[in-house]
Formats: sequence, structure tokens, C-alpha cells
Amino acid sequence: MKIKEFLFTGFYSGYCPVAPGTAGTLVAMAIYILEYLVFGSISWVVNLVVVIILLYPAIKLGDAGEEFFGKKDASEIVLDEMMGYWISVLFFSFNIKIAIMAFILFRIFDILKPYPANKFQELKGGIGVMLDDYIAGVYSLITINIIVVISRIFNLPLGL
Repeated sequence: MKIKEFLFTGFYSGYCPVAPGTAGTLVAMAIYILEYLVFGSISWVVNLVVVIILLYPAIKLGDAGEEFFGKKDASEIVLDEMMGYWISVLFFSFNIKIAIMAFILFRIFDILKPYPANKFQELKGGIGVMLDDYIAGVYSLITINIIVVISRIFNLPLGL
């Protein structure tokens, strides 16, 4: 169980006494930056592959996390925040402004849980732990794309 605990707590960042979800998202952002440093311009492909490969195992790890902590969606389980962040930066070539924007937007959507994210969170087990964050990641991804398109249409100097 130690390996599973290491994973569903986001390398133990979920044990952060203040804002564990934010701590887990910061770990995800650090890994995203590390992917860029290691893989360069194809880091977006690596991120895509990581997300695809982990979609289902993350749900199973969510099950294990709930069993481990003995409660629904324990705050120490932050793999869902990590996955949500990585979804929010899907398909983007690395850009630190987008990485930071994704962090902020994902945290907002994760906290507010707009429909249907709030409904998916009610599901039992790992699927309920993960799906609301997957949706928050998609909301963030869509919002970032809208911002990028608008900045290009109006030639805004955002560097996106």
C-alpha cells in the first residue's frame, strides 16, 4: 500500500497541512515543467500520453485512497488535482504563462465545481474522486483556448 499511498497523495503532497489540493496541483505543475525541460518541444505529447495512460489507473488509485483513509474523497488524495492540471494543459506547447494560467483556472474550477462537475463528485469510489477534477481540467483547457484565440484575434501582447 505504500506505493499506492505515495501516488494517490501526489508524492505525499496531499499531507500538506494547508491547502493540500493546491499543493498537489503545484506538484503537477512542477512535473509539467520538468517534462518540458527533459523533452523540449514534444513535451505536450508526453503530457498527452501520461494523461491517457493514467486516466483509468487514477480512478483505481482513488478507490485505494478512499479505502486507505476510510472516507469519501479525503483531502489527502490529490492525484485527482494532478490529473486535472495535466488535462488543463493538454495539447499546448510549453509556455510558462499558460502553465500558470492553467494552475489558477484549474484551482478556481476545482473549488467552484460548476455543473456537471459537482454531480460527478457525488459518485462513489475513485470515479467520484477523479471525474470532477477531470471536468475541471476540461473547463480550464477550454477557457485557456478561448483566451488564446481572443488574444490572437485582437493581437493582445500576452505572449500566448
